[in-house]
Amino acid sequence: MKKHTAFVALGLATTLLLAGCASGADSSSSEGASAIEIGSLYEPQNLSNFGGGGQGVTEAFNGNVYEGLYKLTDDGSVEPLLAESETVSEDGLTYTFTLHDGVSFHSGKALTSADVKASIEAVLSEDSQSARKSSFSAISTIETPDDATVVVTLAERSISFIYNLSYIWIINADATDLETTEDGTGPYTLGEWTRGSSLSLERFDDYWGEAASTDEVVFNYFTDATALSNALLTDEIDIVTSVQSPDALTQFTDNADYVVSDGESTTKEILVFNDRVAPFDNVDVRKAIYSAIDTEKLLNSIWGDYGTLIGSMVPPTDPWYEDLTQENPYDVELAKQLLASGGQPDGFEFTLDTPSYDPHPVVAEFVKSELAKIGVTVNINTISSDEWYTKVYKAQDFTATLQEHVNDRDVVWYGNPDFYWGYNNPQVATWVDEAEASATTDEQTEKLKLVNQQIAADAASVWLYLYPQIVVASSDVSGYPVNGLNSQFFVYDIVTE
Repeated sequence: MKKHTAFVALGLATTLLLAGCASGADSSSSEGASAIEIGSLYEPQNLSNFGGGGQGVTEAFNGNVYEGLYKLTDDGSVEPLLAESETVSEDGLTYTFTLHDGVSFHSGKALTSADVKASIEAVLSEDSQSARKSSFSAISTIETPDDATVVVTLAERSISFIYNLSYIWIINADATDLETTEDGTGPYTLGEWTRGSSLSLERFDDYWGEAASTDEVVFNYFTDATALSNALLTDEIDIVTSVQSPDALTQFTDNADYVVSDGESTTKEILVFNDRVAPFDNVDVRKAIYSAIDTEKLLNSIWGDYGTLIGSMVPPTDPWYEDLTQENPYDVELAKQLLASGGQPDGFEFTLDTPSYDPHPVVAEFVKSELAKIGVTVNINTISSDEWYTKVYKAQDFTATLQEHVNDRDVVWYGNPDFYWGYNNPQVATWVDEAEASATTDEQTEKLKLVNQQIAADAASVWLYLYPQIVVASSDVSGYPVNGLNSQFFVYDIVTE
């Protein structure tokens, strides 16, 4: 455990200190207390899970500051959390949840069914930017017969309903300004968020469950992967949540002072087309781009022996995975033929919006070099994560982009034609709907395998590779998660010798 240190990201011009919950939660952290120091490349854009907070807020807050009715564990199973129990009607349409007694928010307000109802409705609201919004389209009504009971009625079966509830944070219905403050029920409260530098979490004394193991946890944010690794080497941080500089791994793998964990990842590096925009509205053009990129060479150049090639959106940890890496094989001559059949025999030019943090700039340069071989010119437009969210995700003002998608079981998003990439295949949308309405997991798996196969055949995107999930920590630290499901990083069990 290191002395509390704040790290300033490159290019920081100003610092903004943000307090925890608006009403000032009680915390057991004392002045001068030591802290677990965590290093990450993923700073939140804001603190809202349904207002574009991004991967960073999930990493820091999910399960630590906010909790759901259910919890997605590090091994991918779903367990009850704020829901003490549930009953499901025989027709599978009515879910009755009983809440745990004695749960309070950081502001001191008791958790009630009204908060659960408001939290679900916030995800479903017209202005919600939650990527999981479409997963709850089956909800018909939400009723609160008493403070401890929530009754959700669905218009049709939703086999993933309880699983999907693990993604919804339960938030105080009366809370305001949740982009800069918080009011959750978790074992930690927000301490201070110094924009561009760090975010601290402080143990909540009145937590309803088992108390967190450490008084304070600090997420330190970096914009450079090498600097992040160096901070671990110089004892400035205790843990790196996800190594993005594999060249630095040799410094840790044969060093008794560190532990390297190669966990399961669900993070896909994707070249995303705007399928609404020419020429990417043409299947053959998209397939040509896919076959022109040597994804194996790309993966090896960035990750060496780590990482996995995938041929579609589904990682091996999802139940409906199958190997589709040969659906769009690397073949430059085939790519040229497909380009011609797609009406672009002489190639074309497009802009690739590229997030500025690692490894996207390197990936962009690789893609540019590969596509030049078939006469396609790539103009790289480097943008910040905030710009990416506003321009690409929200306004859908792009031709192509790079992005990592961290969620598991997210192949269903290709059934939503309004999602930012604009893929629109009615048959795929029907299969997604049928999968969700399935009575058994076998039926669901069968339908989602069809979805997986079709989006690969359509080259809806280019799935460049599946990230490895490499967590590196000082050898005197334990209790941290090693898998990368949904980018969550539970900190409440972390301890140091």
